[in-house]
Amino acid sequence: MFLPNLLSSEFGDWITLRARIAIVEDEPDLREAVAEYLGANGYDVTALDSAEAMREAAERTPFNLVILDIAMPGEDGLSLGRWLRSQMPVGLIYATAAGTAIDRIVGLELGADDYLVKPYELRELLARVRSVLRRVPSPEETHAQRNGRHEDSRRCVSFADFNADLDGRILTRSDGTVIDMAKSEFDVLEAFLTRPNRLLTRMALSEAIGLSEEPETSRAVDIRIMRLRKKIEADPANPRFLRTVRGEGYIFALPDEAN
Repeated sequence: MFLPNLLSSEFGDWITLRARIAIVEDEPDLREAVAEYLGANGYDVTALDSAEAMREAAERTPFNLVILDIAMPGEDGLSLGRWLRSQMPVGLIYATAAGTAIDRIVGLELGADDYLVKPYELRELLARVRSVLRRVPSPEETHAQRNGRHEDSRRCVSFADFNADLDGRILTRSDGTVIDMAKSEFDVLEAFLTRPNRLLTRMALSEAIGLSEEPETSRAVDIRIMRLRKKIEADPANPRFLRTVRGEGYIFALPDEAN
């Protein structure tokens, strides 16, 4: 099922740009209900029943957000999510039938921007969708990037061998290699790069990256810090940039402050 943007041209160029969302779910009733509900709330929705169908759709269409069932026949949602992140700057919400707090932490460890337990309320899903979309490039930004516009106005921060394009939400090395990053990891990196050499508590980080106030939030922040260190630090156990201030929080030391 595809609910098209009725104002798009026959060649697929957007006249009025709306967030494009894909729901990948092998349960037909849930898939159709989610597609109908999000479509009624103003989003361009593509409903797909398998990872294979999602891969084919992603080759044709840039998406802002994908809602992925973890347990599907064939390729699972986790593998598909990793592939999607290598193709486009996309937000990911994972859905699973499991239901304990630790399951949410595992989902965050695996790179989810958010995590839902089935069965979930459609209003709750909508709230999570809106929250994630606030932290991913807008349809206008994505469209402009794909057409090579606004290159000179992008916010970019360089440190050591890395360059972070904060608007394009891409981290690269000086040789052009793109660092594979989850949206949740880039959220944390951006929070630090826009507040360099400042102590950020876990609460401040949670607010900056849009984490909800839940008992496991502090653990979720620590997990994202750990994952980010593995990607930007030569020795994650002895970080040069992303330092821990015991009992207080974290601080990101830019190169001129780093030892």
